[in-house]
Amino acid sequence: MIVNLEPETMPKISDEQRDARRTEIMNAALRCFVRSGYQQTSMADIIAESGLSAGAIYSYFSSKQELIRDVAAGVLANRRSELIAAQQDHVLSPAEIITTIAAGFGKDAPIEALIQTWAEATVDPEVRDLVLNALATMRTVIVGALARWAESLPRLPEGWASAEDWAEVSAPVLMSVLPGFALQRAIVPGFDTARFLDALPTLLPGRPVLATRSHAPSLPD
Repeated sequence: MIVNLEPETMPKISDEQRDARRTEIMNAALRCFVRSGYQQTSMADIIAESGLSAGAIYSYFSSKQELIRDVAAGVLANRRSELIAAQQDHVLSPAEIITTIAAGFGKDAPIEALIQTWAEATVDPEVRDLVLNALATMRTVIVGALARWAESLPRLPEGWASAEDWAEVSAPVLMSVLPGFALQRAIVPGFDTARFLDALPTLLPGRPVLATRSHAPSLPD
């Protein structure tokens, strides 16, 4: 039996219906990734999980790489929007920046799928490029938020010529909290997400510890 996959054979639907169908397919793919792993999941598995025809699936996504790319792009866009929205009322501290992002983990996709994507990036060049692009976009947003916070301080941390320079170096350090949070939330029994997020401000003070010209010790707030 020959299956016609030409897009024009599909019935016309509204943009809202198209978006809903894309989400339905991506959710089916995520269930497969969580259950079997990204590497062990085939397009046939996703088709079976979705309950849709092959033609319906391929009219939206040509491969599982395209599926995971669009899922990651959607998750990233939502975390970016949340971070931008949180900055409207006040300048965010480093703790608030990372808490805002971490609090959104699991909203759009299971954390297990996120961890699998990171793991797959170590062996799959296509997935690696996807993850690197996602990290670069998120890093740009975080750098901007950190620079705004540094500019709001009475003075910069000792040794830094500009808020932008400090933010560029500090952003990867701050972002490194996220993988540890995600991994613990996924595999540690009874992991307390709320307590983790509450503890972040105690580890990331409201302003950096600034060295004085006399090198006298300073304490965090």
